[in-house]
Amino acid sequence: MPSRAWTRAERNMAFCEKYLRVPEGDLVGQSVRLAAFQEAFFYSVYDNDVLTRRAVASMARKNAKTATISMMVLIHTVGPEARQNSRIASGARSRKQAAEVFNYASKMAMLSPDLRKVIRVVPSSKKLVGLLMNVEYEALSAEGATAHGGSYVVAILDEAGQVKGPSDEFFDAIITSQGAYDEAVLFVISTQAPSDADFMSVMIDDAIVSQDPATVCHVYAAPEECDLLDEKAWEAANPALGLFRSRRDLEEEMKQASRLPSAEARARQLFLNQRIDASAPFVSKSIWQACGGPVSEFDGRPVFCGLDLSSVSDLTAFVALAPIGDEWHVRPTFWLPEKGLREKARADRVPYDVWARDGWLETTPGPAIDYRFVAAFLRGFCDEHDVRKIAFDRWGYRHLKPLLADAGFTDDQLEGDDALFEPFGQGFQSMSPALLALESKLLGRTIVHGNHPVLSMCAGNATVKSDPSGNRKLDKSRSRGRIDGMVALAMADSVAGTWAGDTASPKKFQLLVFG
Repeated sequence: MPSRAWTRAERNMAFCEKYLRVPEGDLVGQSVRLAAFQEAFFYSVYDNDVLTRRAVASMARKNAKTATISMMVLIHTVGPEARQNSRIASGARSRKQAAEVFNYASKMAMLSPDLRKVIRVVPSSKKLVGLLMNVEYEALSAEGATAHGGSYVVAILDEAGQVKGPSDEFFDAIITSQGAYDEAVLFVISTQAPSDADFMSVMIDDAIVSQDPATVCHVYAAPEECDLLDEKAWEAANPALGLFRSRRDLEEEMKQASRLPSAEARARQLFLNQRIDASAPFVSKSIWQACGGPVSEFDGRPVFCGLDLSSVSDLTAFVALAPIGDEWHVRPTFWLPEKGLREKARADRVPYDVWARDGWLETTPGPAIDYRFVAAFLRGFCDEHDVRKIAFDRWGYRHLKPLLADAGFTDDQLEGDDALFEPFGQGFQSMSPALLALESKLLGRTIVHGNHPVLSMCAGNATVKSDPSGNRKLDKSRSRGRIDGMVALAMADSVAGTWAGDTASPKKFQLLVFG
């Protein structure tokens, strides 16, 4: 440390290296020695001229995240940052994870001859009490008592990447508990979340986009398209590689993942710290994003559509495709019932209410989707566009059919060999070739979807199920969330495959029902 007066960060680092001991592993009992990436984080957080209010750090697994959190706990409990009669907390989704932080911090303190005299450990309630300033630290979990009622000058969210969706009631309670302090600081330390819509991703992206000087954000992640065996990619995501993180262990993990395609997604998420769902979605995030260009107006071009009808309280999806040049441009429409929208958003951890406000999602009055609105929309859409076919699934069609008649569709359009509506099964036999065709367009970058947020959510959630013959279908039961938009897109693309590029006068209102 320098001979000049220490900065706030330097005082905190000096405290760690003087008083804290390594609690486990080959170096147990030895003095803590901070790695370069930890020092960089300390400098960013504690020497911030505008006073840090939020500090986000993300890296791959086994890079001393628990150790870093534990050091923050002790710095604020018995170290230079301790404030008289204050409370601090760490929060985790599970009791086990919460206990790991508490156990690590308490062991680190108890191994120190100096700190064990000034700190009291309360194992039964997962608490530490700093006796010098009467500071209380507690480890909280979503599985235990809630964080409501606390008032924390320092809050640490551990493994926030496990939270699905943009918000979490437990974490929100911890964050809002900090309102009593002008100098409160929130630490968020985790591996990356699977999707852009998840809590940890929202935290990171907000920090990057906002450029708020009171927010610190350090993210260590490998490039999206890197090779699994690229050692530079390992180093990008693992700042402790060769120090706390075994290079040999990581090498073995990545070699195994390179041999087993089923393990690749997990390895990329956990060991390369990439935003990727370990459940291996139908379309990868990078491929989907590559197809996210602006969508053009259809302007009289032939249009092919798919409609996935939901139960009365769930998401109904309509997707329209039109050929523009060598591409197929996508225009989706979604419906949810207006009543209970916020509650559903909270339950699904998806911002339906925000999307409805911003025009990405249509709502119908009452607690259930009123199919009359869907029927009226279809009639208006067909009046405005050269609709060649609309694919419907069987589910819910018996409820929609009379409403389509009321909306002005004729009997000939509703029934018969040349009818607008024909069923198409959503089982393996029908959906497997539909998925193959859609997959080919996505890989060939000939689908253009405009990054519609609801459709992108469905794409991120969509997983496939295979039968013994290798046929595939989109599987709603195994997906993390709603996939209705991708089902509708697959159906629309399948009927679009019937188009041979004709220039003849359009035959209006030819609708095909998938069921």
